[in-house]
Amino acid sequence: MDLHGFLKALARRWPTVVVCLVLAVGAALAVTSLSTPVYEARTQLFVATRTGEDTTQLNQGQSFSQARVQSYAAIVTTRQVTQPVVKELRLRTTPEELASRITAVAPLNTVLIDITVRDAKPARAARIANAVAEQFSAAVERLESPSHASGSERSRSRHTDDGVSPVSLGVTQEAVAPAGPVSPRPLLNLAAGALSGLLLGAGIVALRETLDTTLKTSEALGEFTALPGLGTIPFDKNAPRQPLVSAEGHSKRAEAFRKLRTNLQFSQVDDRPRIIVVTSSVPGEGKTDTAVNLALSLAEAGVSTCLVDGDLRRPCVAPAFGLVQDAGLTTVLIGQASIKDVMQKVGGQLSVLASGAVPPNPTELLASARMEEVLRELADTYEVVILDTAPLLPVADTVGLASLAQGALLVVRASKTSRDQVRAAAESLDCVGVRVLGTVFSMAPAPKGGRYGTYGQYGELPAPRASASLQKEAVTPAGTRRAGVK
Repeated sequence: MDLHGFLKALARRWPTVVVCLVLAVGAALAVTSLSTPVYEARTQLFVATRTGEDTTQLNQGQSFSQARVQSYAAIVTTRQVTQPVVKELRLRTTPEELASRITAVAPLNTVLIDITVRDAKPARAARIANAVAEQFSAAVERLESPSHASGSERSRSRHTDDGVSPVSLGVTQEAVAPAGPVSPRPLLNLAAGALSGLLLGAGIVALRETLDTTLKTSEALGEFTALPGLGTIPFDKNAPRQPLVSAEGHSKRAEAFRKLRTNLQFSQVDDRPRIIVVTSSVPGEGKTDTAVNLALSLAEAGVSTCLVDGDLRRPCVAPAFGLVQDAGLTTVLIGQASIKDVMQKVGGQLSVLASGAVPPNPTELLASARMEEVLRELADTYEVVILDTAPLLPVADTVGLASLAQGALLVVRASKTSRDQVRAAAESLDCVGVRVLGTVFSMAPAPKGGRYGTYGQYGELPAPRASASLQKEAVTPAGTRRAGVK
Protein backbone atom coordinates (compact mmCIF):
# COMPACT_ATOMS: atom_id res chain seq x y z
CA MET A 1 0.00 0.00 0.00
CA ASP A 2 1.48 3.32 -1.08
CA LEU A 3 1.04 6.64 0.72
CA HIS A 4 -1.83 7.74 -1.49
CA GLY A 5 -3.68 4.50 -0.90
CA PHE A 6 -3.07 4.73 2.84
CA LEU A 7 -4.44 8.28 2.98
CA LYS A 8 -7.52 7.20 1.05
CA ALA A 9 -7.96 4.31 3.47
CA LEU A 10 -7.75 6.73 6.40
CA ALA A 11 -10.37 8.96 4.80
CA ARG A 12 -12.60 5.96 4.14
CA ARG A 13 -12.22 4.51 7.64
CA TRP A 14 -12.11 7.78 9.56
CA PRO A 15 -14.62 6.55 12.19
CA THR A 16 -12.06 3.97 13.32
CA VAL A 17 -9.43 6.67 13.79
CA VAL A 18 -11.89 8.91 15.64
CA VAL A 19 -12.93 6.10 17.99
CA CYS A 20 -9.31 5.24 18.78
CA LEU A 21 -8.53 8.92 19.34
CA VAL A 22 -11.48 9.40 21.71
CA LEU A 23 -10.64 6.23 23.65
CA ALA A 24 -6.98 7.17 24.00
CA VAL A 25 -7.74 10.73 25.09
CA GLY A 26 -10.34 9.41 27.53
CA ALA A 27 -7.82 6.96 28.95
CA ALA A 28 -5.28 9.77 29.33
CA LEU A 29 -7.84 11.91 31.15
CA ALA A 30 -8.77 8.99 33.40
CA VAL A 31 -5.14 8.27 34.25
CA THR A 32 -4.53 11.94 34.94
CA SER A 33 -7.53 12.28 37.23
CA LEU A 34 -6.86 9.04 39.11
CA SER A 35 -3.13 9.51 39.54
CA THR A 36 -1.84 10.75 42.92
CA PRO A 37 0.00 14.06 42.54
CA VAL A 38 3.73 13.79 43.11
CA TYR A 39 5.78 16.78 44.32
CA GLU A 40 9.55 17.19 44.12
CA ALA A 41 11.65 19.13 46.61
CA ARG A 42 15.32 19.83 45.83
CA THR A 43 18.28 20.71 47.98
CA GLN A 44 21.94 21.19 47.10
CA LEU A 45 25.11 20.48 49.04
CA PHE A 46 28.63 21.77 48.56
CA VAL A 47 31.56 19.46 49.42
CA ALA A 48 34.68 21.23 50.73
CA THR A 49 37.89 20.33 52.56
CA ARG A 50 38.85 21.92 55.87
CA THR A 51 42.62 21.85 55.19
CA GLY A 52 44.63 24.04 52.94
CA GLU A 53 46.52 27.23 53.69
CA ASP A 54 48.32 27.71 50.39
CA THR A 55 47.41 27.27 46.75
CA THR A 56 48.91 23.81 46.45
CA GLN A 57 46.97 22.50 49.40
CA LEU A 58 43.78 24.10 48.13
CA ASN A 59 44.21 22.44 44.73
CA GLN A 60 44.85 19.13 46.38
CA GLY A 61 41.75 19.58 48.52
CA GLN A 62 39.68 20.44 45.41
CA SER A 63 40.89 17.32 43.63
CA PHE A 64 40.21 15.28 46.73
CA SER A 65 36.64 16.57 46.93
CA GLN A 66 35.94 15.93 43.22
CA ALA A 67 37.29 12.40 43.54
CA ARG A 68 35.06 11.71 46.53
CA VAL A 69 31.86 13.46 45.47
CA GLN A 70 30.58 10.66 43.18
CA SER A 71 30.97 8.17 46.02
CA TYR A 72 29.22 10.53 48.40
CA ALA A 73 26.18 10.70 46.08
CA ALA A 74 25.74 6.94 46.38
CA ILE A 75 25.56 7.21 50.18
CA VAL A 76 22.42 9.37 50.09
CA THR A 77 20.06 6.40 49.65
CA THR A 78 21.71 4.10 52.18
CA ARG A 79 20.16 3.14 55.53
CA GLN A 80 22.73 5.30 57.34
CA VAL A 81 20.82 8.28 55.95
CA THR A 82 17.23 7.12 55.44
CA GLN A 83 16.73 5.33 58.75
CA PRO A 84 17.50 8.40 60.92
CA VAL A 85 15.23 10.49 58.66
CA VAL A 86 12.33 8.07 59.12
CA LYS A 87 12.76 8.17 62.89
CA GLU A 88 13.24 11.93 63.06
CA LEU A 89 10.15 12.81 60.97
CA ARG A 90 8.14 9.81 62.20
CA LEU A 91 7.32 8.77 58.64
CA ARG A 92 4.98 5.86 58.03
CA THR A 93 7.32 4.17 55.64
CA THR A 94 10.43 2.02 55.60
CA PRO A 95 13.97 3.25 54.94
CA GLU A 96 14.05 1.23 51.73
CA GLU A 97 10.79 2.73 50.42
CA LEU A 98 12.04 6.21 51.31
CA ALA A 99 15.29 5.49 49.47
CA SER A 100 13.30 4.71 46.30
CA ARG A 101 11.90 8.28 46.39
CA ILE A 102 15.30 9.94 46.77
CA THR A 103 17.62 10.81 43.89
CA ALA A 104 21.16 12.14 44.31
CA VAL A 105 23.21 13.47 41.41
CA ALA A 106 26.73 14.87 41.39
CA PRO A 107 27.32 17.00 38.27
CA LEU A 108 30.56 16.17 36.51
CA ASN A 109 33.66 18.20 37.44
CA THR A 110 31.91 19.87 40.37
CA VAL A 111 31.81 19.39 44.12
CA LEU A 112 28.03 19.79 44.26
CA ILE A 113 25.46 17.15 45.13
CA ASP A 114 21.80 17.67 44.13
CA ILE A 115 19.28 15.76 46.23
CA THR A 116 15.68 15.38 45.05
CA VAL A 117 12.86 13.92 47.12
CA ARG A 118 9.45 12.94 45.74
CA ASP A 119 6.36 12.82 47.93
CA ALA A 120 2.59 13.14 47.70
CA LYS A 121 2.59 16.27 49.91
CA PRO A 122 4.69 19.30 49.00
CA ALA A 123 5.53 20.40 52.57
CA ARG A 124 6.54 16.92 53.61
CA ALA A 125 8.72 16.56 50.51
CA ALA A 126 10.62 19.71 51.56
CA ARG A 127 11.03 18.51 55.14
CA ILE A 128 12.30 15.12 54.00
CA ALA A 129 14.79 16.73 51.58
CA ASN A 130 16.23 18.98 54.29
CA ALA A 131 16.40 16.11 56.76
CA VAL A 132 18.14 13.91 54.21
CA ALA A 133 20.70 16.67 53.56
CA GLU A 134 21.38 17.01 57.27
CA GLN A 135 21.70 13.28 57.93
CA PHE A 136 23.77 12.82 54.78
CA SER A 137 26.25 15.52 55.85
CA ALA A 138 26.61 13.92 59.25
CA ALA A 139 27.10 10.46 57.74
CA VAL A 140 29.82 11.66 55.36
CA GLU A 141 31.71 13.59 58.02
CA ARG A 142 31.45 10.60 60.34
CA LEU A 143 32.81 8.29 57.65
CA GLU A 144 35.64 10.69 56.79
CA SER A 145 36.70 11.27 60.40
CA PRO A 146 40.17 9.90 61.32
CA SER A 147 38.63 7.32 63.62
CA HIS A 148 37.05 5.68 60.52
CA ALA A 149 40.00 6.25 58.18
CA SER A 150 43.02 3.98 57.71
CA GLY A 151 46.38 3.89 55.96
CA SER A 152 47.02 6.67 53.51
CA GLU A 153 43.76 8.38 54.49
CA ARG A 154 45.16 8.85 58.03
CA SER A 155 48.32 10.33 56.56
CA ARG A 156 46.27 12.86 54.60
CA SER A 157 44.40 13.93 57.68
CA ARG A 158 47.32 13.91 60.15
CA HIS A 159 47.55 17.69 60.00
CA THR A 160 43.96 17.95 61.27
CA ASP A 161 42.81 17.75 64.81
CA ASP A 162 41.99 14.27 66.06
CA GLY A 163 38.40 13.22 65.39
CA VAL A 164 37.75 16.04 62.92
CA SER A 165 36.73 15.11 59.37
CA PRO A 166 38.78 16.69 56.59
CA VAL A 167 35.56 17.09 54.58
CA SER A 168 32.68 19.40 55.31
CA LEU A 169 29.33 19.57 53.53
CA GLY A 170 27.40 22.79 53.40
CA VAL A 171 23.87 23.41 52.18
CA THR A 172 23.85 25.88 49.30
CA GLN A 173 20.12 25.64 48.65
CA GLU A 174 17.54 24.51 51.16
CA ALA A 175 14.45 22.67 49.98
CA VAL A 176 11.17 24.57 49.89
CA ALA A 177 7.65 23.28 49.34
CA PRO A 178 7.06 23.07 45.56
CA ALA A 179 4.23 25.13 44.12
CA GLY A 180 2.94 22.42 41.80
CA PRO A 181 3.22 18.70 41.19
CA VAL A 182 5.62 17.21 38.69
CA SER A 183 3.25 14.33 38.03
CA PRO A 184 0.76 13.90 36.52
CA ARG A 185 1.16 16.37 33.66
CA PRO A 186 -2.29 16.89 32.08
CA LEU A 187 -1.14 18.53 28.87
CA LEU A 188 1.62 16.00 28.31
CA ASN A 189 -0.74 13.12 29.05
CA LEU A 190 -3.36 14.51 26.67
CA ALA A 191 -0.78 14.98 23.93
CA ALA A 192 0.54 11.47 24.49
CA GLY A 193 -3.01 10.09 24.50
CA ALA A 194 -3.92 11.91 21.28
CA LEU A 195 -0.74 10.76 19.56
CA SER A 196 -1.25 7.20 20.77
CA GLY A 197 -4.87 7.25 19.58
CA LEU A 198 -3.88 8.48 16.14
CA LEU A 199 -1.12 5.90 15.84
CA LEU A 200 -3.43 3.14 17.06
CA GLY A 201 -6.16 4.20 14.64
CA ALA A 202 -3.72 4.38 11.76
CA GLY A 203 -2.34 0.96 12.69
CA ILE A 204 -5.80 -0.59 12.83
CA VAL A 205 -6.70 0.98 9.48
CA ALA A 206 -3.49 -0.34 7.93
CA LEU A 207 -4.15 -3.80 9.39
CA ARG A 208 -7.74 -3.86 8.17
CA GLU A 209 -6.68 -2.72 4.73
CA THR A 210 -4.07 -5.45 4.63
CA LEU A 211 -6.51 -8.14 5.72
CA ASP A 212 -9.43 -6.74 3.70
CA THR A 213 -9.25 -8.21 0.21
CA THR A 214 -12.41 -6.58 -1.12
CA LEU A 215 -12.27 -4.10 -3.97
CA LYS A 216 -13.01 -0.51 -3.01
CA THR A 217 -12.81 1.35 -6.32
CA SER A 218 -13.49 0.67 -9.97
CA GLU A 219 -9.85 1.47 -10.71
CA ALA A 220 -8.72 -1.27 -8.33
CA LEU A 221 -11.16 -3.66 -9.99
CA GLY A 222 -9.78 -2.84 -13.43
CA GLU A 223 -6.19 -3.27 -12.31
CA PHE A 224 -6.97 -6.60 -10.67
CA THR A 225 -9.02 -8.18 -13.47
CA ALA A 226 -7.44 -6.45 -16.48
CA LEU A 227 -11.01 -6.16 -17.81
CA PRO A 228 -12.66 -2.96 -19.02
CA GLY A 229 -14.92 -1.29 -16.49
CA LEU A 230 -18.13 -0.63 -18.37
CA GLY A 231 -19.98 1.08 -15.58
CA THR A 232 -20.06 2.13 -11.93
CA ILE A 233 -23.49 2.06 -10.34
CA PRO A 234 -23.72 4.29 -7.25
CA PHE A 235 -25.36 3.06 -4.10
CA ASP A 236 -28.95 4.18 -3.66
CA LYS A 237 -30.72 3.46 -0.37
CA ASN A 238 -34.07 3.60 -2.18
CA ALA A 239 -33.07 0.91 -4.70
CA PRO A 240 -34.65 -2.02 -2.76
CA ARG A 241 -38.01 -0.21 -2.81
CA GLN A 242 -37.58 1.24 -6.31
CA PRO A 243 -35.31 -1.13 -8.26
CA LEU A 244 -36.32 0.24 -11.66
CA VAL A 245 -35.13 3.55 -13.08
CA SER A 246 -37.59 5.49 -15.17
CA ALA A 247 -36.94 6.92 -18.60
CA GLU A 248 -37.62 10.43 -17.33
CA GLY A 249 -35.30 10.12 -14.36
CA HIS A 250 -31.97 11.91 -14.25
CA SER A 251 -30.67 10.68 -10.94
CA LYS A 252 -27.07 9.55 -10.59
CA ARG A 253 -28.23 5.94 -10.64
CA ALA A 254 -30.27 6.41 -13.82
CA GLU A 255 -27.41 8.16 -15.56
CA ALA A 256 -25.04 5.38 -14.48
CA PHE A 257 -27.16 2.77 -16.26
CA ARG A 258 -27.33 4.94 -19.38
CA LYS A 259 -23.56 5.22 -19.28
CA LEU A 260 -23.31 1.44 -18.93
CA ARG A 261 -25.55 1.06 -21.98
CA THR A 262 -23.43 3.46 -24.00
CA ASN A 263 -20.15 1.85 -22.99
CA LEU A 264 -21.52 -1.60 -23.82
CA GLN A 265 -22.64 -0.46 -27.26
CA PHE A 266 -19.25 1.06 -28.08
CA SER A 267 -17.06 -1.60 -26.47
CA GLN A 268 -17.63 -4.15 -29.25
CA VAL A 269 -18.36 -2.10 -32.36
CA ASP A 270 -17.05 -4.63 -34.90
CA ASP A 271 -18.56 -7.71 -33.25
CA ARG A 272 -21.50 -6.74 -31.12
CA PRO A 273 -22.79 -9.59 -28.95
CA ARG A 274 -26.51 -10.27 -29.14
CA ILE A 275 -26.80 -12.68 -26.22
CA ILE A 276 -25.31 -11.25 -23.02
CA VAL A 277 -25.15 -13.00 -19.67
CA VAL A 278 -25.23 -10.81 -16.56
CA THR A 279 -23.79 -12.65 -13.57
CA SER A 280 -21.79 -12.22 -10.38
CA SER A 281 -19.56 -14.19 -8.06
CA VAL A 282 -21.94 -14.58 -5.13
CA PRO A 283 -25.51 -13.50 -4.29
CA GLY A 284 -26.27 -9.97 -3.23
CA GLU A 285 -24.00 -8.14 -5.66
CA GLY A 286 -26.75 -6.45 -7.70
CA LYS A 287 -26.71 -8.59 -10.87
CA THR A 288 -30.51 -8.66 -11.23
CA ASP A 289 -30.74 -4.93 -10.66
CA THR A 290 -28.04 -4.43 -13.31
CA ALA A 291 -29.66 -6.78 -15.82
CA VAL A 292 -33.13 -5.27 -15.41
CA ASN A 293 -32.08 -1.64 -15.68
CA LEU A 294 -29.61 -2.32 -18.49
CA ALA A 295 -32.42 -3.93 -20.48
CA LEU A 296 -34.69 -0.99 -19.71
CA SER A 297 -31.99 1.46 -20.78
CA LEU A 298 -31.42 -0.37 -24.07
CA ALA A 299 -35.16 -0.44 -24.78
CA GLU A 300 -35.37 3.25 -23.89
CA ALA A 301 -32.76 3.97 -26.57
CA GLY A 302 -34.86 2.19 -29.17
CA VAL A 303 -32.94 -1.10 -29.16
CA SER A 304 -35.13 -4.18 -29.55
CA THR A 305 -34.40 -5.93 -26.26
CA CYS A 306 -35.50 -9.12 -24.56
CA LEU A 307 -34.81 -9.74 -20.87
CA VAL A 308 -34.68 -13.39 -19.84
CA ASP A 309 -34.74 -14.54 -16.22
CA GLY A 310 -32.17 -17.33 -16.30
CA ASP A 311 -31.89 -17.63 -12.52
CA LEU A 312 -34.07 -20.69 -12.02
CA ARG A 313 -33.27 -20.96 -8.31
CA ARG A 314 -34.15 -17.49 -7.08
CA PRO A 315 -35.95 -15.72 -9.93
CA CYS A 316 -36.32 -11.98 -9.32
CA VAL A 317 -37.09 -10.42 -12.72
CA ALA A 318 -40.85 -10.97 -12.74
CA PRO A 319 -41.37 -9.57 -9.21
CA ALA A 320 -39.34 -6.49 -10.14
CA PHE A 321 -41.83 -5.64 -12.90
CA GLY A 322 -44.92 -7.12 -11.27
CA LEU A 323 -45.22 -9.76 -14.00
CA VAL A 324 -46.58 -13.28 -14.06
CA GLN A 325 -43.82 -15.68 -13.05
CA ASP A 326 -45.47 -19.11 -13.32
CA ALA A 327 -45.19 -19.21 -17.11
CA GLY A 328 -41.89 -18.47 -18.78
CA LEU A 329 -38.54 -20.00 -19.69
CA THR A 330 -39.06 -23.39 -18.05
CA THR A 331 -42.48 -23.65 -19.68
CA VAL A 332 -40.84 -23.24 -23.07
CA LEU A 333 -37.96 -25.61 -22.29
CA ILE A 334 -40.29 -28.49 -21.38
CA GLY A 335 -42.41 -27.85 -24.46
CA GLN A 336 -45.65 -26.75 -22.83
CA ALA A 337 -45.72 -23.36 -24.60
CA SER A 338 -43.95 -21.37 -27.27
CA ILE A 339 -41.86 -18.29 -26.68
CA LYS A 340 -44.56 -16.09 -28.13
CA ASP A 341 -47.16 -17.50 -25.77
CA VAL A 342 -45.29 -16.62 -22.57
CA MET A 343 -43.47 -13.45 -23.63
CA GLN A 344 -44.60 -10.39 -21.68
CA LYS A 345 -44.29 -6.72 -22.55
CA VAL A 346 -43.30 -3.83 -20.31
CA GLY A 347 -44.43 -0.42 -21.50
CA GLY A 348 -44.56 -1.56 -25.10
CA GLN A 349 -40.75 -1.37 -25.29
CA LEU A 350 -39.16 -4.21 -23.37
CA SER A 351 -39.96 -7.91 -23.82
CA VAL A 352 -39.54 -10.03 -20.70
CA LEU A 353 -39.34 -13.82 -20.54
CA ALA A 354 -39.91 -14.77 -16.92
CA SER A 355 -38.35 -17.81 -15.31
CA GLY A 356 -41.46 -19.93 -15.10
CA ALA A 357 -41.90 -22.58 -12.45
CA VAL A 358 -38.77 -23.43 -10.47
CA PRO A 359 -37.50 -26.82 -11.75
CA PRO A 360 -35.73 -29.52 -9.74
CA ASN A 361 -32.86 -29.67 -12.28
CA PRO A 362 -32.00 -26.10 -13.33
CA THR A 363 -28.39 -26.91 -14.30
CA GLU A 364 -29.43 -29.55 -16.83
CA LEU A 365 -32.20 -27.39 -18.31
CA LEU A 366 -29.99 -24.36 -18.83
CA ALA A 367 -27.22 -26.39 -20.50
CA SER A 368 -29.60 -28.36 -22.73
CA ALA A 369 -29.83 -28.27 -26.52
CA ARG A 370 -33.35 -26.88 -26.19
CA MET A 371 -31.98 -23.88 -24.29
CA GLU A 372 -29.57 -23.23 -27.14
CA GLU A 373 -32.48 -23.31 -29.59
CA VAL A 374 -34.46 -20.86 -27.46
CA LEU A 375 -31.56 -18.42 -27.32
CA ARG A 376 -31.00 -18.70 -31.05
CA GLU A 377 -34.67 -17.96 -31.69
CA LEU A 378 -34.57 -14.96 -29.37
CA ALA A 379 -31.39 -13.65 -31.02
CA ASP A 380 -33.12 -13.87 -34.41
CA THR A 381 -36.07 -11.86 -33.09
CA TYR A 382 -34.37 -9.21 -30.94
CA GLU A 383 -31.26 -7.09 -31.33
CA VAL A 384 -30.08 -7.80 -27.77
CA VAL A 385 -30.97 -10.60 -25.36
CA ILE A 386 -30.06 -9.96 -21.71
CA LEU A 387 -29.96 -13.00 -19.41
CA ASP A 388 -30.09 -12.57 -15.65
CA THR A 389 -28.38 -15.68 -14.29
CA ALA A 390 -27.51 -17.30 -10.99
CA PRO A 391 -24.21 -16.40 -9.28
CA LEU A 392 -21.19 -18.33 -10.52
CA LEU A 393 -19.60 -19.69 -7.36
CA PRO A 394 -22.47 -21.24 -5.35
CA VAL A 395 -24.02 -23.23 -8.25
CA ALA A 396 -23.03 -24.48 -11.71
CA ASP A 397 -26.11 -23.16 -13.55
CA THR A 398 -24.43 -20.14 -15.10
CA VAL A 399 -21.32 -21.99 -16.24
CA GLY A 400 -23.35 -24.16 -18.61
CA LEU A 401 -25.56 -21.29 -19.74
CA ALA A 402 -22.66 -18.88 -20.33
CA SER A 403 -21.17 -21.21 -22.93
CA LEU A 404 -24.28 -20.55 -25.06
CA ALA A 405 -23.95 -16.76 -24.81
CA GLN A 406 -21.85 -14.38 -26.90
CA GLY A 407 -20.66 -12.27 -24.01
CA ALA A 408 -20.82 -11.85 -20.25
CA LEU A 409 -20.94 -8.96 -17.81
CA LEU A 410 -19.42 -9.60 -14.38
CA VAL A 411 -21.06 -7.59 -11.60
CA VAL A 412 -18.83 -6.83 -8.60
CA ARG A 413 -20.14 -5.18 -5.45
CA ALA A 414 -18.01 -2.41 -3.97
CA SER A 415 -16.34 -3.21 -0.64
CA LYS A 416 -18.13 -6.56 -0.52
CA THR A 417 -16.75 -8.92 -3.15
CA SER A 418 -13.30 -10.28 -2.35
CA ARG A 419 -10.47 -10.58 -4.83
CA ASP A 420 -10.50 -14.36 -4.55
CA GLN A 421 -14.19 -14.45 -5.45
CA VAL A 422 -13.68 -12.19 -8.45
CA ARG A 423 -10.72 -14.27 -9.60
CA ALA A 424 -12.68 -17.52 -9.26
CA ALA A 425 -15.65 -16.09 -11.16
CA ALA A 426 -13.48 -14.81 -14.01
CA GLU A 427 -11.71 -18.16 -14.23
CA SER A 428 -15.06 -19.97 -14.38
CA LEU A 429 -16.15 -17.86 -17.35
CA ASP A 430 -12.78 -18.29 -19.01
CA CYS A 431 -12.98 -22.09 -18.66
CA VAL A 432 -16.13 -22.27 -20.78
CA GLY A 433 -14.70 -19.91 -23.38
CA VAL A 434 -17.22 -17.11 -22.96
CA ARG A 435 -16.05 -13.60 -23.80
CA VAL A 436 -16.14 -11.33 -20.76
CA LEU A 437 -17.19 -7.95 -22.10
CA GLY A 438 -16.28 -6.12 -18.91
CA THR A 439 -17.18 -5.50 -15.31
CA VAL A 440 -19.91 -3.50 -13.60
CA PHE A 441 -18.96 -2.00 -10.23
CA SER A 442 -22.20 -1.91 -8.26
CA MET A 443 -23.28 -0.19 -5.04
CA ALA A 444 -20.27 2.11 -5.14
CA PRO A 445 -20.15 5.26 -2.98
CA ALA A 446 -22.08 7.97 -4.77
CA PRO A 447 -19.87 10.67 -6.32
CA LYS A 448 -20.18 14.19 -5.00
CA GLY A 449 -22.28 16.64 -6.92
CA GLY A 450 -25.89 17.38 -7.65
CA ARG A 451 -28.29 15.58 -9.93
CA TYR A 452 -27.83 15.71 -13.66
CA GLY A 453 -30.16 17.98 -15.58
CA THR A 454 -30.86 19.22 -19.07
CA TYR A 455 -29.69 22.79 -18.51
CA GLY A 456 -26.55 24.15 -16.93
CA GLN A 457 -25.07 20.69 -16.26
CA TYR A 458 -23.84 17.78 -18.31
CA GLY A 459 -26.31 14.94 -18.79
CA GLU A 460 -28.41 13.16 -21.33
CA LEU A 461 -31.70 14.55 -22.52
CA PRO A 462 -34.78 12.45 -21.83
CA ALA A 463 -35.24 9.60 -24.27
CA PRO A 464 -37.36 10.48 -27.34
CA ARG A 465 -39.85 7.79 -26.44
CA ALA A 466 -41.63 8.76 -23.26
CA SER A 467 -43.18 6.03 -21.16
CA ALA A 468 -45.22 5.95 -18.00
CA SER A 469 -43.90 4.66 -14.70
CA LEU A 470 -42.86 1.05 -15.18
CA GLN A 471 -44.07 -0.01 -11.79
CA LYS A 472 -47.65 1.14 -12.54
CA GLU A 473 -47.89 0.10 -16.21
CA ALA A 474 -50.13 -2.66 -17.36
CA VAL A 475 -48.41 -5.82 -18.60
CA THR A 476 -49.60 -7.42 -21.86
CA PRO A 477 -48.42 -10.90 -22.96
CA ALA A 478 -47.52 -11.25 -26.58
CA GLY A 479 -49.95 -14.12 -26.87
CA THR A 480 -53.06 -14.89 -24.81
CA ARG A 481 -54.46 -12.82 -21.92
CA ARG A 482 -54.11 -14.05 -18.35
CA ALA A 483 -56.03 -13.22 -15.24
CA GLY A 484 -54.69 -10.05 -13.66
CA VAL A 485 -52.54 -9.27 -16.74
CA LYS A 486 -53.72 -6.91 -19.42
